[in-house]
Amino acid sequence: MSIRVLYEDNHLLMVEKPVNVPVQKDQSNDEDLLTILKEDIKIRYQKPGNVYLGLVHRLDRPVGGVMVFAKTSKAASRLSDSIRKNELGKTYLAVVRGVPELTGDWVDFLWKDRSQNVVTVSSKNNAQAKKAVLDYQLLASDKGLSLVKINLRTGRPHQIRVQFASRGYPLYGDQKYGTKVNKPGQQIALWSHELRFTHPVRKEEVSAVSFPPDQFPWSKWEALLMK
Repeated sequence: MSIRVLYEDNHLLMVEKPVNVPVQKDQSNDEDLLTILKEDIKIRYQKPGNVYLGLVHRLDRPVGGVMVFAKTSKAASRLSDSIRKNELGKTYLAVVRGVPELTGDWVDFLWKDRSQNVVTVSSKNNAQAKKAVLDYQLLASDKGLSLVKINLRTGRPHQIRVQFASRGYPLYGDQKYGTKVNKPGQQIALWSHELRFTHPVRKEEVSAVSFPPDQFPWSKWEALLMK
């Protein structure tokens, strides 16, 4: 499997994750991104033995787009600390059903049922619920579908999917949180569009951008999403 590299130096590797590829080994035993990238580094740089590549964040299996990996333990530790402090700028693109307001700044408390792998909006008084914050901008709407750009200010599991679905705007193709309106087999329209952060070693700003594929429903707004 060919993985598109967006940025690379001695400390970091930023790539475009393909849709429906797990980030790391799971019960499916399908080919996973972390293993693919380690093997690629081993071949490209003719490295003997095991290759270190630190996994510092995740994307849900059906979601594609920008991801960053750490090539050294120092970079991994510092990046992980930045993520815990919500210092990474994370922008997503999504197609949702319905037409939300032009802009929104949403705060919820999300609780994850680990036995079912399902996240729900809960009360802030729930000690197990985590604060989830995002803001978004409506870019375009057409025939009951809307294209939105999302600034993800926290990184909770399934956060974007749950926050939009809970307000009546489930993501197109979301088979977990939009079952009443989405049909089986539809691909979820959620894309990791941009990552921005301070380099963990060089202390300079780093960013990488990725665009969704030219297929429905993204293709409805091809002019807005030109690479």
